Amino acid sequence: MGEAPVIEAVETLHNGWGRYLKLTIRQGGETFSREIEDHGSGVAVLPFDPDRRVALLVRQTRTGPLFLSDAEPALLEAPAGLLDHTGEAPEAAARREVLEEIGVRLRTLDPAGEAYSSPGCTTESIHLYLAPFGDEDRVAAGGGLAEEHEGIEVVERPLDSLLADALAGRLRDMKTLALTLLLHARRPELF
Repeated sequence: MGEAPVIEAVETLHNGWGRYLKLTIRQGGETFSREIEDHGSGVAVLPFDPDRRVALLVRQTRTGPLFLSDAEPALLEAPAGLLDHTGEAPEAAARREVLEEIGVRLRTLDPAGEAYSSPGCTTESIHLYLAPFGDEDRVAAGGGLAEEHEGIEVVERPLDSLLADALAGRLRDMKTLALTLLLHARRPELF
């Protein structure tokens, strides 16, 4: 592979809701630039009821598909979000997001790994979790926080139907696809 790349300079292009940077990189005697979004870490959780064999998901319009004039900009997704506070533990963020988005207070989180969402253009890594719940854990309506303007619809899906959508290429959110396939691999008896 040769000489390891070295970042020689970082220029901030924009620092608003997103932080966009231009990196100057040296490798093998050559210098080139790359732009990247410095997004931070996030969490995604697939809450599932093992007794009823259903998952709770959210449907919300996403700006990427909306910008691309996608016919279906509202995606079906596992509850997810960013670590909001400096030093917030991923587990705490996962519990907070699930409570805000679908109204479930989680007792158990099963870590499923951490992965970069799109390493060629963003620093975002997502902590993935599977989370069993029961009817007694539903403590609020969900729908997200009003001040975040998320427009979240809570959707209950049978696990076998969710898996069928995953295998047929109908799940269009990568984290939800990965979590659905992982739950099937770990708990096939639920499908």
